[in-house]
Amino acid sequence: MESDVKKAIICSACLVGEKCRYDGSSNENEKVLALGDKYRIIPVCPETSGGLGTPRTPSEIKCGRVYTKDGKDVTEYFVSGAKTALKAAEENKAVFAVLKARSPSCGSGFVYDGSFSGKLTAGDGIFAGMLKKAGIAVFSEETLWTAEDFAVDPKAFEG
Repeated sequence: MESDVKKAIICSACLVGEKCRYDGSSNENEKVLALGDKYRIIPVCPETSGGLGTPRTPSEIKCGRVYTKDGKDVTEYFVSGAKTALKAAEENKAVFAVLKARSPSCGSGFVYDGSFSGKLTAGDGIFAGMLKKAGIAVFSEETLWTAEDFAVDPKAFEG
């Protein structure tokens, strides 16, 4: 019966335990994993999908481009991986996404400012921005309660 099929959500792969962070670790989050009880989780890591290895040099967004800590422009990898991840979201008809806060790929609302000093600036990561342009709501592990509210009544978030 079709109503028994779980709706898909996109999640940053690091939040569901995949060791794909720049330092080779994960950001496994029990609350994100628990979403699997209600949704079909589609894990994505735009950075590795775009061709960057693990571990890798940390990257941040500066002036609309993504640079590694040692100054290499890696924007093309981030854009390529974000396009691949967006395709997965669209093919699976994802109802929303839960992405890693502040990441240059997945950050939503705030990302690190490119100085590698821990300072935040308003903006979205490359993948989060693409999802928003495609009309897919983006939340972080830090705003998970909002994601659950959205899933119950998405019209409550229309402005």
